Amino acid sequence: MDALALLAIFALLLVVAWIVASPLRRGAAVRAASREEAERQDLEAARDAKYREIRDAELDRQTGKLSEADWRALDRQLRAEAVEILRRLDELDGLE
Repeated sequence: MDALALLAIFALLLVVAWIVASPLRRGAAVRAASREEAERQDLEAARDAKYREIRDAELDRQTGKLSEADWRALDRQLRAEAVEILRRLDELDGLE
């Protein structure tokens, strides 16, 4: 075989390999997107749970189950955690 025929065969093999590997490349992109969506859903669930905790603490203060000082400390902590969750959600959205 001459060099031109070998070059043509090699080029054809590269094209076939590219075509065969294309589903694998797309699969990686889909897996990355699904991981990001799962992380977003987890963060949104954590955000909603944190909001409920803040409301529950406020209700506990109003009903006398928490003293004003205890409520302030708990509220400060819960709100800091909520801010962190919101920051992570913003990072996923690219809003840093």
